[in-house]
Amino acid sequence: MLIFFSVAGLSQKLKKSDQLILTNLETHIHYLADDKLEGRRAGTPGEELAMDYISDQFKQIGLRPKGTEGYYQAFNINEGKQINTGTHFSINDKELTLNDDYFPFVYSPNGSIEALPAISVQEAGMPWFINLKDAIDDNANNPHFDLREYVHQQAADLKKKGATALIFYNTSSKEDALKFDGKDKAESTSIPVIYVSKAAANKYFKDASASLDIKLKVDIGEKKRVGHNVIGYIDNSAPTCVVIGGHFDHLGYGEDGNSMLRTGEHLIHNGADDNASGTAAVIELARLLKNSKLNKSNYLFIAFSGEELGLFGSKYFVDNPTVSLASINYMINMDMVGRLNDSTKVLIVGGYGTSPEWSLLINTKAKKSPFVIKVDSSGTGPSDHTSFYRKDIPVLFFFTGLHADYHKPTDDADKINYTGELTIVDYIYSLIEKENKENHKLAFQKTRETQSTSSTRFSVTLGIMPDYSFAGTGVRVDGVSDGRPAQKAGLQPGDVIVQLGDHHVTSLENYMEALGSFKKGDATVVKFKRGAENKEAPIQF
Repeated sequence: MLIFFSVAGLSQKLKKSDQLILTNLETHIHYLADDKLEGRRAGTPGEELAMDYISDQFKQIGLRPKGTEGYYQAFNINEGKQINTGTHFSINDKELTLNDDYFPFVYSPNGSIEALPAISVQEAGMPWFINLKDAIDDNANNPHFDLREYVHQQAADLKKKGATALIFYNTSSKEDALKFDGKDKAESTSIPVIYVSKAAANKYFKDASASLDIKLKVDIGEKKRVGHNVIGYIDNSAPTCVVIGGHFDHLGYGEDGNSMLRTGEHLIHNGADDNASGTAAVIELARLLKNSKLNKSNYLFIAFSGEELGLFGSKYFVDNPTVSLASINYMINMDMVGRLNDSTKVLIVGGYGTSPEWSLLINTKAKKSPFVIKVDSSGTGPSDHTSFYRKDIPVLFFFTGLHADYHKPTDDADKINYTGELTIVDYIYSLIEKENKENHKLAFQKTRETQSTSSTRFSVTLGIMPDYSFAGTGVRVDGVSDGRPAQKAGLQPGDVIVQLGDHHVTSLENYMEALGSFKKGDATVVKFKRGAENKEAPIQF
């Protein structure tokens, strides 16, 4: 009741227009952060409910649809590979159960084999049976032995000796932890490679002298889901355009491994601050600008999806824009603007260095400012403004800071500082208003680079921005930091890193594992592909 009367008392002091914005912010955030949206994970029914809500708001405001299908712009989210239902494996006409008795490795090619091989005879033109026991036992004390890489390499080596397929199993007392990993981006092998469980091996491979009638079909396909950006437009027939955006997706139940909840519970992550708050601000700025006389620019409003997976939606937009990128004057991004601290009043403004004119518009020393403004010059970071900065577009990033509920199920609508967010919306509108009076294209300037993720820390970095949407083998470089090892080694955006020292790089995950093995001062070699050309260069961390 005390909270109710204090908010009610404050709202009585607000202008009628601000009271409306305050009410709307609460309505938007409560809807988007409701349990029925199940955390708004990109490519799910929860995302679809959020999309429909945002597009309906855009329609009510009077924004023109500016997606590729009305307000929507669809993009694929590659989740790796999956075992399709066509896969089967039988021994002596006994059908084995997928995943329980066997599985194909993700890099196996699709195809069928029927043969009558002997378990103990490795005959050219036949499938070969490989017991991993010796390799596991012999390397029990070898910290550098990678069983997954060993299995993959065997496929190349034994194919040359005449094997038409490899059937691995393990009779060692040591567990091998091998499994089908749909996100493993190792290069495809030219022959099928499957693994048979210990129980099935004991049943079928006990007599090493036996010949087995095997019928194998491998059917592995792409695993994808579809995310959507929601895009609305105010066309003032102006030569330039201002982009105002924020991501609306969140973590769902934490299925993608990005939750900070460590208990393993299957709980909804509602993402009220991250980033229903920014989405609500985008909607209300659209309403304000639609009703304004600020007509010296066109305005594009984008609610991005796939941000939590690695800026998928914003990267897709800048690669497939629905307005000319050359016409975009600047981009404003709002991510987590719902937790303004009433005591410190700190508002973090990133991208301050991406145009020399931001320092003229943003007065960090203003005595009557509702905030203590802390600026960060960098145009990059773990949010969607980075994608626009990469296209040489000035950006601003608004953020009220991390908190204990970040990426947890406790980030709920009742913890939002709605009046604080109202002041942020008003402040951003005032900046747009100031820039509208100047009415000219802002100059762009490069800034230092920052890490694109805050969850992992290494003693060294290569100094690249990885392309999180890359579905191929290796890690594709999206950006290179000035003065860092990657730049000194000559790496360029578009290069694909395939090896770091002795570590083969097939995915972002094992790239990070490789980085973790180096310390400052270490020297090694990076191998990468530039188009069809294989290259390598020395680097020192």
